[in-house]
Amino acid sequence: MATKKQIILPIVVIAVGVTGFIGMSALKKPPEEKEELDTTPLVSVQAVEIKPMSFAVSSYGVVSAKYETELVSQVNGEIVYLSAAFVKGGFVKKGDVLAKIDPSDYEAALIDAKANMASARATLVQEKAFGKVAEEEWKRIENGVPTELSLRKPQLAQEVAKLNSSEAGLKRANRNLERTIIKAPYDALIEARNIGLGSYVSMGTPLGKVLSTDQAEIRLPIADKELQFLDNKGKGAEVKLTGEFAGQSQEWPATIVRSEGVIDNRSRMTYLVAEVIDPYGLNSKTNDFNELRYGTYVTASIDGSHAGQVAEIPRHLVINNQVATLDDEGKLRYKDITIVRQIGSKVIVSAGLDAGVNVITSALDYPIEGMQLALPQDPTLGDESDDPQATQLAMEEKD
Repeated sequence: MATKKQIILPIVVIAVGVTGFIGMSALKKPPEEKEELDTTPLVSVQAVEIKPMSFAVSSYGVVSAKYETELVSQVNGEIVYLSAAFVKGGFVKKGDVLAKIDPSDYEAALIDAKANMASARATLVQEKAFGKVAEEEWKRIENGVPTELSLRKPQLAQEVAKLNSSEAGLKRANRNLERTIIKAPYDALIEARNIGLGSYVSMGTPLGKVLSTDQAEIRLPIADKELQFLDNKGKGAEVKLTGEFAGQSQEWPATIVRSEGVIDNRSRMTYLVAEVIDPYGLNSKTNDFNELRYGTYVTASIDGSHAGQVAEIPRHLVINNQVATLDDEGKLRYKDITIVRQIGSKVIVSAGLDAGVNVITSALDYPIEGMQLALPQDPTLGDESDDPQATQLAMEEKD
């Protein structure tokens, strides 16, 4: 049988333990309440700007002369004169003498032609006199009917024909003599000269090649879908040409003068032709004119039609003709837009966006219409410098 001491001792030990546990629990600090984390996605935005815009169509091409002429000899003979300007790269005016072919034979031929015509003219006068004599003699004969032969009409017609032939020969001799002098057909740049002093040329021999300097032309390929952005299909539009001159980028004004009217079989492009007046500045009164040399590669910006009031936004923000926006309550809203044109990495929007609307420019992992969003600079988010995502978005906003 347990003694009284054996019963009381365990009870005392248990009471002391419970009392100690309660005391220690009272000394322990209660757990601090953790602040509730804000998991609202952060986004960066860009305010939409509505402004008037005129379209421009880009193209490229190589500058060439409006007229190119291959000079060819029309007579035979020796080259007895060459102009100092008749060299590759030389500039000449319309009518300038470039070369001369020995005219001796053609001068002699001209003298013969003149002599033949004078002889034919004299014979015609003589034949007219014979005809008048024959006519007077037949008037004295009564009851006689003269024939055309007896009145010498066939002979007269023959002499008239000989005179016409001699006149034609004289014109031919004059023309051949004139062809011994090779002249510039227009204000030109000499591209090539194929003859030298003393060379013998025959009919059809190439003498050289000249390029007109009054106007230059540039063929500009345009995609068919781009023509819709040009008034009057581009005819009469102003063009800004950009190219290199003396190692520096230069600009020249031009005007679209015509369309070639067909679509190229290989490139499927329509070609517009731009014209530049006085490309070498030969008629310019200033000394700082930058010549537009033939063969220069240029890019072209063609003035197009007026687009009206439009917005310009990055192309990657558009998905299925919709863009994500942030409304006044900080919620995600998708807006349907109308795109009138795509230019590189940008799209031109004509409807669907109002001025000042905030377009979301940052990516969202799981976008849902109406979800709550926040901006990095929102004061409810606390110090954004402690949040790497907020810091990154703020840097993107600053850029």
